[in-house]
Parts: sequence; C-alpha cells; structure tokens
Amino acid sequence: ASRSARLLADRLRTDTMTDSVGFIGLGIMGEGMAKCLLKSGRKLVVWNRSAGKCAALSADHPGAVTAVDSPSAVLAACDLVYCMLSTPDAVKAVYEMEGGVLAGVRAGTKLVDCATLAAEDMVRLEKQVTERGGRFLEAPVSGSKGPAASGQLIFLTAGDEPLFEEIKGTDLEAMGKASFFFGAPGKGARMKLVVNMVMGTMMASLGEGLALCGAAGMDCEQLLKVLDLGVMSNGMFRLKGPKMVQSDHAPNFPLQHAQKDMRLAGELGAQLGLGLPVAAATNAAMLAAREQGLSDEDFSSVYEAQKKTKP
Repeated sequence: ASRSARLLADRLRTDTMTDSVGFIGLGIMGEGMAKCLLKSGRKLVVWNRSAGKCAALSADHPGAVTAVDSPSAVLAACDLVYCMLSTPDAVKAVYEMEGGVLAGVRAGTKLVDCATLAAEDMVRLEKQVTERGGRFLEAPVSGSKGPAASGQLIFLTAGDEPLFEEIKGTDLEAMGKASFFFGAPGKGARMKLVVNMVMGTMMASLGEGLALCGAAGMDCEQLLKVLDLGVMSNGMFRLKGPKMVQSDHAPNFPLQHAQKDMRLAGELGAQLGLGLPVAAATNAAMLAAREQGLSDEDFSSVYEAQKKTKP
C-alpha cells in the first residue's frame, strides 16, 4: 500500500474505530442497508464499483461516510466490514482484484458477506479469508429493496458463530427484523436458495394464474381479492399483484438475480439427487422473460412472458 493510503487507514482507525464499520457494495440492497447502519449511529467507510454511489451517500451524510478508492482500503480502515455484491461473478471479481477484499484481509478482520451465492462459493470465501487470518460470517438476506431500506431484512447466517453473536444485537438488528444461525459455512447460502426458490415459484404461480384469468376474460383485480381472502393470502401477492396487473415492474428484486437463484437452487437439488420440477419450470419461465429483454425489471415481470406463452 502507498504511504498516503497507510496514513488514511491509520487516521480512520484512530478517529472512528469505536463506531465505524466498512461497507462494500452500495447497489439496490447495499445502499438501504448502509443507510440503516448510519441511522443506528455507525460511521461508514465505503467502496462501490461505481464511485458515484459513494459520493452521493457521503454528500447525504456529511462527516459520517468516508469513501475510499479500493476494497482493501476499506478493510485497512475497519476491523468489521460488510459486503453486499450482486452476483457470484461480482463477488469473485471484487474479492480477487488488485486492491480487492482479499488483499486487505489481516489478523483482526471480521468480514460479513451478504451476497446470495452457491454454498461452495461461500465455503471458498470462508477459506480464503480465514487462511489470511480473518474471520468470516456468511449472512445472505431474505428481503428486497424495500425491507433493506426500512431495516426489515432477515439474516440467514453461518460460519463464525462468535462473530454472529457479536453483531446480531447491534448491526443486524439495525438492518433486519430477525437473524438466524445455521451452522457450518455454506448452510446460510443453502437456506437462502431454498427461500428464494419458494418465493420464485410463488411468483411464477401468481403470474400464470393472472395470465389464465386474463385470457379467460375475467377481472384480474377480482382474482387478487379472492386470493387475499383465503389461505393463499400473503404479503408478496398483496404487494406485487396490483402492480403486475398494471404492468408496473419497477425493480426491487431484478429478474436476472431471481433467475440466477432459481438456477443455483436447481443445481443444489441435482447435487443432492433431488428433482425439483416446479423450480425447473419456474426457471424456464424466467429465462423466457429474460429473453424478452426483461432482465433488469422486477422478477414480477415473468408475468409479461407468461401472458404470451403458447401451449
């Protein structure tokens, strides 16, 4: 590291370590999570692949946010660092790039990774971090943009249990409404894939129901009212259903990420010798929607492809 970088790290560690943590990744999820930490009184040292997000957060919270020029600089400045990156490829790139996360891991590093990955990816990250002297907690979350912004996420953790106990009543409480610990590295990732598989199949089921209702000349808004009065009533249908009827798919959980999770769940089933035909059908429906240019829209946009599906 350059002398100026070392001086910055020393200053940050001296001035703010009592209440400062690192945050890497200020996208759809990370931005809301970081703001929840700021509301709780934390100061942040941040890095994002597009620097504009860091500048905006710093401008909105003067004196509480310090933007640095690399992931390793975040780790140099803070013992405790949260990562929230969007895809397995993004995680690998940010960890292994020059000046990346792994370059900054040292004895005393406590790294909490909130990405949704395959279990074997989380196990690899845990090994890479611990063999460099750091500690690692996988902490994927259940929840999308809204819960991230309002501190209502559900943390599904595994790995370093003492680290989980250290942060569950402070930072995890600031960012979430519940947190669970599942054991050895990889188990948090597996639980997250199960949760997102169920959510994805529910969305595809609702989309197909709306498509059939509309094709049959029935009122889709009345269908949503009927569903909400019975045992199938749930928060996702109440939130997404009316927007789907209006073709409003502003992204809270982009389709490309939902489809990635369906693929990973299918791969996990295959590894375990378990067929997942409903998940496979949902994955195919999401792929069809992505082929229609809907990857960046909300995962509810699977409905737009379902309306056009031929027998």
